Amino acid sequence: MQWTAPDYPRQDEPFVAGERAMLEGFLDWYRASLLARCSGLAGAQLAERAVPPSNLSLLGLVRHLTDVERTWFRMRFGAEQIDCVYSRPERPDAAFEDAAGANAERDLGRLAAEQEAARRVVARLPLNAVYLSDRWGEMSLRWAYSHMIAEYSGHCGHADLIRERIDGRTGW
Repeated sequence: MQWTAPDYPRQDEPFVAGERAMLEGFLDWYRASLLARCSGLAGAQLAERAVPPSNLSLLGLVRHLTDVERTWFRMRFGAEQIDCVYSRPERPDAAFEDAAGANAERDLGRLAAEQEAARRVVARLPLNAVYLSDRWGEMSLRWAYSHMIAEYSGHCGHADLIRERIDGRTGW
């Protein structure tokens, strides 16, 4: 029997809440929204490229966002001494270039695990916690939440188009 991506439930963000709960709620909604666009697809479908020669695929987005979650929350704000899962400085597009349907179950599981690890790391930090970037200077956790919401939002738009191309499904 062929593996297919499971259903990923989404919970609405709070409509009335404090700033932190609102930021967490929106980010979690977008995290689940991206995974929901993968639901019911086989590994080969998840790895299908949107429009060759582009390397964009649903699985590539999943792998890319695994690295983005890890970089912003665990490596930068959590100061964990770990590497990205997929990309390296010498191969920045490896998350997309190496996306393979045979690894889809593992890769979706890694994103879900990375999302949970990111939640744990930032739960202990205030929104005004600062990461000092050599390139941009001080960046607050509040900014990182906003950035990640925008990151997921844009990639959910990409995922909408890719999913529609694969099986015609729309209406997320």
